[in-house]
Amino acid sequence: MSKKNAVIGQSGGPTSVINQSLVGVIEEVAKSSHIDELFGARHGVRGIINESFIPLKGQPGELLEKIAITPAAALGSTRDKPDAEYCQKIFASFKKHDVHYFFYIGGNDSADTARIVNELAKKEGYELQVFHIPKTIDNDLRVHDHCPGFGSAAKFVASAMRGDNFDNKSLPGIKIDVIMGRNAGFLTAASVLARLHDEDGPHLIYVPEAPLSEEKFLADVDAVYSKRGRCLIAVSEGLMNPTTKKTWTESLLTNLDKDAHGNVQLAGTGALGDCMANLCLTRLTPAGGKKLRVRADTFGYLQRSFPGFLSEVDANEAREVGRAAVLHSKAKGVSGSVAMKRISDSPYKIELFLTPLETVARETKHLDPAFIAGGNNITRAFIDYAAPLVGPLPVVGAFEEMR
Repeated sequence: MSKKNAVIGQSGGPTSVINQSLVGVIEEVAKSSHIDELFGARHGVRGIINESFIPLKGQPGELLEKIAITPAAALGSTRDKPDAEYCQKIFASFKKHDVHYFFYIGGNDSADTARIVNELAKKEGYELQVFHIPKTIDNDLRVHDHCPGFGSAAKFVASAMRGDNFDNKSLPGIKIDVIMGRNAGFLTAASVLARLHDEDGPHLIYVPEAPLSEEKFLADVDAVYSKRGRCLIAVSEGLMNPTTKKTWTESLLTNLDKDAHGNVQLAGTGALGDCMANLCLTRLTPAGGKKLRVRADTFGYLQRSFPGFLSEVDANEAREVGRAAVLHSKAKGVSGSVAMKRISDSPYKIELFLTPLETVARETKHLDPAFIAGGNNITRAFIDYAAPLVGPLPVVGAFEEMR
């Protein structure tokens, strides 16, 4: 069998472990007999049409291990969505460089790009095998039990919330933390892992799957604050308004940017946190008439590419899905998305399998309703699901009288 070349690219929002998958592919290609050269496309599909490639075979192992633990996309990322004309340029580049294997690391939009390229290659009669390698802190890929990138981002969120809980206890008030999650609330739900005791925050957790009115929000906060004298809140950036059927942020701002895939950009604004804080300040009156202490933070991009704070399980699985993609490419004519299936909770164990690109592309997986309680809390079932993916959190302590 004659050797053909391969291209790998990274796409969408970076994560803390996306480079583990990249290194997994590089390592497995080095051991393969069916792939000659492996080219890294700078900034995903844009790098392919611009013929901006980095030769990845023969890179020093020491360098690869450093890249593996470095957050964000080592090759650069993109949100370009190829159409038929764009794909013609991709195929022209592939033909010029004798590329017949394409590995693409990303989320559901990236899986859709992989699907488009794969289908148009078939239509054009160009021999190409396309493999989507999962990556997203949103954890919202269909078919996949969970996604590389989520565990480490969830560890950051849970740890940050654990620290914020102690901050909120030290200087009691109302604190609102806005967490990434446009359409799915997995990352915000992970804030529940911060709790060690019943009195710990977050006391209220709001996810996109449970639309929230201003009235319910204020009633929830008032109930918690009246009982505890403080209230720590975790809220998804994609929080939905049940009346408008839009996100709270879209209801507040009318000029939000959209990417090539039509996704509204919610992470670059503090409007949601400011709005919720202002509602508390203007419409809640604490006992005694004292002015409320209200603060809001938007975690933003920090949560997705925080160095030195990886989930060990997340990092290992991210590398394994990269390796698996190369192994699947040995079968002639095969394409798909490398997915993880959980086969045991105790001990935690998964298996990898290949699922058709169209089963993952574009559409979003949402939190199971069994994970949501009362529209403002997260259940034990989610804790059992997420805890193995996150791993140990920082150890903390408190005087019994101060809990």
